[in-house]
Order: sequence, then C-alpha cells, then structure tokens
Amino acid sequence: MTGHRIYRTSFASVYPHYVAKAKKKGRTKAEVDRIIGWLTGYDQAGIEAQIAAKTDFETFFADAPAMNPARQTITGVICGIRVEEVAQPLMREIRYLDKLIDELARGKAMEKILRGSA
Repeated sequence: MTGHRIYRTSFASVYPHYVAKAKKKGRTKAEVDRIIGWLTGYDQAGIEAQIAAKTDFETFFADAPAMNPARQTITGVICGIRVEEVAQPLMREIRYLDKLIDELARGKAMEKILRGSA
C-alpha cells in the first residue's frame, strides 16, 4: 500500500513511546496493553508477538483479531486533527489508538477510555 510512512513504521518502534507517555503521567504498561487489547482484540501474547515480529502498523491493524465496533465512538482532536474526520481508514485506526493513549496520559478513568466497557 502506498501512503503515509507511519503505515510502514513498526508497531514495536512506537509502542515504547505509548508506554513512556503513560508512565510519565503515573499510568501503567498494563493499562496501555488493556487499551490496545480493547481496540484491536489482541490478547497480551498477541501484543507481545506483534512487537517481537516488528510488525508494521498496516499489518498490525490488518491482522487484528477483532476491531472493537465501539471505536467509532472515539471523538476529539489528536495532533490537530479530529479523529472522526480522518478519511483514510488505516490512518483513522492509528489516530484512534493515539487518542486513547492520550486520554490515558491525561488521567481519564479507564471506564471512560474504554467507552463504558471497563
């Protein structure tokens, strides 16, 4: 697929930044993993396998076991762009994940981050 370079960036290279952002604000790696699992359907072993394989974002989302249908309720601005208005589906999935990690780092309750399914 041609497109933004983030599509070919390995999930493993960005994952530590998600964890660092959360930890800097007093949150945990387990909470980051829970968010990723909620969004994509990956269990802990699946997340770790994707990291070990250095899977790119395109493959990470394409191979996701069960994308959560409630992800479409994620709204707001990340990197100056409204996530619900992102036209390209893969970029929207990446922005959903960015938005959820941002909400975690901002101290939002896990129940609200997971859209009531905590």
